[in-house]
Amino acid sequence: MPDIRSEDVTAILSRELHWERLAGCRVLVSGAGGFLGGYLVRSLLALNHLGKLDRPVTVVAMVRNLDRARAGLGSLAADPQLELLEWDLNRIAVPTIGPCQYVLHAASQASPRFYGSDPVGTLLPNAIGTAALLEAWQRQSEDPRGFLFVSSSEVYGAVSDDRALTESAYGVLDPATVRACYAESKRLGETLCVSWNRQYGSPTFIVRPFHTYGPGLQADDGRVFADFVFNVLRGENIVMASDGAARRAFCYASDAVAGFFTVLLRGEAAVPYNVANPAGELSIMELAELMVSLYPEKQLMVERRARQDNSAYLSSTFNRLVPDVSRIQALGWNPRVAPAEGFRRMIEAYQA
Repeated sequence: MPDIRSEDVTAILSRELHWERLAGCRVLVSGAGGFLGGYLVRSLLALNHLGKLDRPVTVVAMVRNLDRARAGLGSLAADPQLELLEWDLNRIAVPTIGPCQYVLHAASQASPRFYGSDPVGTLLPNAIGTAALLEAWQRQSEDPRGFLFVSSSEVYGAVSDDRALTESAYGVLDPATVRACYAESKRLGETLCVSWNRQYGSPTFIVRPFHTYGPGLQADDGRVFADFVFNVLRGENIVMASDGAARRAFCYASDAVAGFFTVLLRGEAAVPYNVANPAGELSIMELAELMVSLYPEKQLMVERRARQDNSAYLSSTFNRLVPDVSRIQALGWNPRVAPAEGFRRMIEAYQA
C-alpha cells in the first residue's frame, strides 16, 4: 500500500516555488502535531530528503504534548533536522523559540465540537497565541522573513447571498455567541498580523483555508466530512444529521498546503488569501452519495438520523460557503485534486 501522505508531500514540493529561500533557515511550525501542521512539518523535512536545498532547513515543531507528537510523527521524530518544542498557546506568555526566520502558525481547534465544550481553549491560540508568537519571533529573530497565519473561511460570517466569497466579502458575525469563539479569534489573529506589519514592518502572511480534508484527521474530529470517511472505514452507512442541502467547497490537504507555501513564498504581506477548491463544491448530501459510490462493494447507504450528542457541537448556519480564489490563482496556484480522488486517497491512507 502506498504511503499516501508521502505522495502528497511529493506533490506539494513539485510546485515551482522559491523553495531555496528556506535553505539554512530555522522554521517554527505551531500545531505540528495536528492535521495541517503535520503536513507542513513533513513538507519542510522532505525538502532536505529530496535534495531541494543546498543547506538543510531546521524545523521547530511546537506541540502541546511531546509523547503524543512523537507517536504521531513516527520515524520523523528522530530526524536530525527536527526540534520538538513543548508549549501550550493557551498560556498567556511569550515562548522562547530561539531565532527563527519563519513561523508557520497552524495551531488551532478547528472542529466545531470544541466550540461548545472548550470555547476558551478554541479562541486563545488564535488570538493571544498569535500575539505571543509574533512577539517571540520579532524579539528573538535577527532575520525575520515570514510569519504565516492559518486563518479560516469562518471569518466571513453569515453572508446574505450565495455569491462566491472574495477576500473582502464579509457578513454578519454575532460576537455574543459561544460559536463566535473560533471566527472572532481568527479575525483578531488576522488583525494582529496586519498590525504587526504596519507598525513594525513584519512580513506577515494570511491564508484562509475552506473545508480542507485528508489523512491525519482524527476519528472524533466531529466535522461531517470526517464522520463520513470513518463511517466508510467502519463499513457503516453514511449518517446524515441534516437535510444535506448546505453546500461547501472541499479542498484536499496537498492542494491547501501547497497554497500556504505559495502565499508564504510569493504572496503580498498583510493581505489575506482564500485557499480552496471551488470546483470541489458539493452539497452535504452529494458528498454522502459520493462516499457511497466510491466503494459500491461495501453496499453502504445514506441514512438520516439526528446527531446523538450535540451538546458541544455548534454547527454552522451558513447554507453556502464557496470561495473566489482568483487572488491566489494570480500567484500561480491552482487546486489539482478533485473530491472523488481526494476522499479515496484519504480513506486508503487509513486502510494502509
